Amino acid sequence: MATRTDTLTLEVVELIGTVVARYHEEYDRAAAEHSLTGAQARVLGLLSLDPLPMRKIAVRLKCEPSNVTGIIDRLEARGLVERRPDPADRRVKLAAATEQGRHTARELRDALDFAREPLAGLSDEERTVLRDLLRRMLGEETP
Repeated sequence: MATRTDTLTLEVVELIGTVVARYHEEYDRAAAEHSLTGAQARVLGLLSLDPLPMRKIAVRLKCEPSNVTGIIDRLEARGLVERRPDPADRRVKLAAATEQGRHTARELRDALDFAREPLAGLSDEERTVLRDLLRRMLGEETP
Protein backbone atom coordinates (compact mmCIF):
# COMPACT_ATOMS: atom_id res chain seq x y z
CA MET A 1 0.00 0.00 0.00
CA ALA A 2 1.36 3.40 -0.98
CA THR A 3 1.93 5.98 1.73
CA ARG A 4 0.07 9.21 1.10
CA THR A 5 1.81 12.43 2.01
CA ASP A 6 -0.32 14.88 0.05
CA THR A 7 -1.60 17.99 1.80
CA LEU A 8 -5.18 16.72 2.17
CA THR A 9 -4.10 13.43 3.74
CA LEU A 10 -1.77 15.21 6.16
CA GLU A 11 -4.57 17.62 7.12
CA VAL A 12 -6.99 14.73 7.76
CA VAL A 13 -4.38 12.93 9.87
CA GLU A 14 -3.78 16.11 11.89
CA LEU A 15 -7.53 16.61 12.43
CA ILE A 16 -7.97 13.00 13.58
CA GLY A 17 -5.10 13.50 16.04
CA THR A 18 -6.71 16.68 17.38
CA VAL A 19 -10.08 14.96 17.80
CA VAL A 20 -8.47 12.03 19.64
CA ALA A 21 -6.48 14.33 21.93
CA ARG A 22 -9.52 16.44 22.79
CA TYR A 23 -11.62 13.33 23.41
CA HIS A 24 -9.02 11.93 25.81
CA GLU A 25 -8.69 15.27 27.63
CA GLU A 26 -12.44 15.45 28.17
CA TYR A 27 -12.66 11.77 29.11
CA ASP A 28 -9.84 12.14 31.65
CA ARG A 29 -11.50 15.25 33.10
CA ALA A 30 -14.85 13.42 33.44
CA ALA A 31 -13.07 10.42 34.99
CA ALA A 32 -11.31 12.64 37.54
CA GLU A 33 -14.68 14.02 38.65
CA HIS A 34 -15.52 10.45 39.69
CA SER A 35 -12.06 9.90 41.23
CA LEU A 36 -11.15 7.51 38.42
CA THR A 37 -8.16 7.37 36.13
CA GLY A 38 -8.77 7.50 32.40
CA ALA A 39 -7.92 3.79 32.12
CA GLN A 40 -10.36 2.90 34.91
CA ALA A 41 -13.09 4.93 33.22
CA ARG A 42 -12.43 3.26 29.84
CA VAL A 43 -12.61 -0.21 31.42
CA LEU A 44 -15.81 0.71 33.24
CA GLY A 45 -17.26 1.99 29.97
CA LEU A 46 -16.46 -1.30 28.23
CA LEU A 47 -17.90 -3.37 31.06
CA SER A 48 -21.09 -1.30 31.20
CA LEU A 49 -21.90 -2.68 27.75
CA ASP A 50 -21.03 -6.34 28.34
CA PRO A 51 -19.12 -8.47 30.84
CA LEU A 52 -15.71 -9.39 29.42
CA PRO A 53 -12.80 -11.66 30.32
CA MET A 54 -9.80 -9.63 31.44
CA ARG A 55 -7.73 -10.88 28.51
CA LYS A 56 -10.23 -9.33 26.07
CA ILE A 57 -10.17 -6.07 28.01
CA ALA A 58 -6.37 -6.04 27.68
CA VAL A 59 -6.63 -6.58 23.92
CA ARG A 60 -9.16 -3.75 23.54
CA LEU A 61 -7.05 -1.37 25.63
CA LYS A 62 -3.83 -2.60 24.02
CA CYS A 63 -2.16 -3.26 27.37
CA GLU A 64 -0.87 -6.16 29.44
CA PRO A 65 -3.41 -8.41 31.22
CA SER A 66 -1.59 -7.72 34.52
CA ASN A 67 -2.44 -4.01 34.13
CA VAL A 68 -6.10 -4.90 33.65
CA THR A 69 -6.04 -7.04 36.80
CA GLY A 70 -4.92 -4.01 38.85
CA ILE A 71 -7.58 -1.80 37.27
CA ILE A 72 -10.29 -4.38 37.94
CA ASP A 73 -9.06 -4.79 41.53
CA ARG A 74 -9.42 -1.03 42.16
CA LEU A 75 -12.83 -0.82 40.46
CA GLU A 76 -14.01 -3.87 42.40
CA ALA A 77 -12.86 -2.34 45.71
CA ARG A 78 -15.10 0.67 44.92
CA GLY A 79 -18.09 -1.54 44.14
CA LEU A 80 -18.12 -0.57 40.45
CA VAL A 81 -17.30 -4.00 38.99
CA GLU A 82 -17.46 -7.61 40.07
CA ARG A 83 -15.84 -10.82 38.95
CA ARG A 84 -18.07 -13.72 38.01
CA PRO A 85 -17.63 -17.10 36.32
CA ASP A 86 -18.20 -17.23 32.55
CA PRO A 87 -21.33 -19.34 31.96
CA ALA A 88 -19.73 -20.73 28.78
CA ASP A 89 -16.48 -21.75 30.55
CA ARG A 90 -16.49 -21.70 34.34
CA ARG A 91 -12.66 -21.67 34.36
CA VAL A 92 -12.78 -18.14 32.93
CA LYS A 93 -13.64 -15.14 35.10
CA LEU A 94 -15.60 -12.29 33.60
CA ALA A 95 -15.43 -8.73 34.85
CA ALA A 96 -18.85 -7.09 34.87
CA ALA A 97 -20.09 -3.65 35.87
CA THR A 98 -22.33 -3.55 38.91
CA GLU A 99 -25.46 -1.40 38.93
CA GLN A 100 -23.41 1.39 40.54
CA GLY A 101 -20.74 0.88 37.86
CA ARG A 102 -23.27 1.11 35.02
CA HIS A 103 -24.67 4.29 36.59
CA THR A 104 -21.16 5.81 36.84
CA ALA A 105 -20.38 4.80 33.23
CA ARG A 106 -23.62 6.49 32.10
CA GLU A 107 -22.62 9.67 33.94
CA LEU A 108 -19.19 9.54 32.28
CA ARG A 109 -20.73 9.17 28.81
CA ASP A 110 -23.19 11.99 29.54
CA ALA A 111 -20.29 14.29 30.47
CA LEU A 112 -18.61 13.90 27.07
CA ASP A 113 -20.03 16.90 25.25
CA PHE A 114 -17.01 17.50 23.00
CA ALA A 115 -17.94 14.96 20.33
CA ARG A 116 -21.67 14.78 20.95
CA GLU A 117 -22.35 18.49 20.40
CA PRO A 118 -20.69 18.77 16.96
CA LEU A 119 -22.21 15.42 15.91
CA ALA A 120 -25.67 16.72 16.80
CA GLY A 121 -25.22 19.32 14.04
CA LEU A 122 -24.79 16.59 11.43
CA SER A 123 -27.71 14.89 9.71
CA ASP A 124 -28.36 11.18 10.21
CA GLU A 125 -26.96 10.61 6.72
CA GLU A 126 -23.76 12.55 7.51
CA ARG A 127 -23.26 10.67 10.80
CA THR A 128 -23.80 7.36 8.97
CA VAL A 129 -21.21 8.27 6.32
CA LEU A 130 -18.74 9.37 9.03
CA ARG A 131 -19.30 6.15 11.00
CA ASP A 132 -18.86 3.99 7.91
CA LEU A 133 -15.69 5.83 6.86
CA LEU A 134 -14.20 5.45 10.36
CA ARG A 135 -15.05 1.74 10.37
CA ARG A 136 -13.46 1.39 6.93
CA MET A 137 -10.30 3.14 8.17
CA LEU A 138 -10.18 0.62 11.03
CA GLY A 139 -10.67 -2.31 8.66
CA GLU A 140 -14.06 -3.18 10.13
CA GLU A 141 -16.93 -4.45 8.06
CA THR A 142 -20.02 -2.27 7.88
CA PRO A 143 -23.21 -4.14 8.77
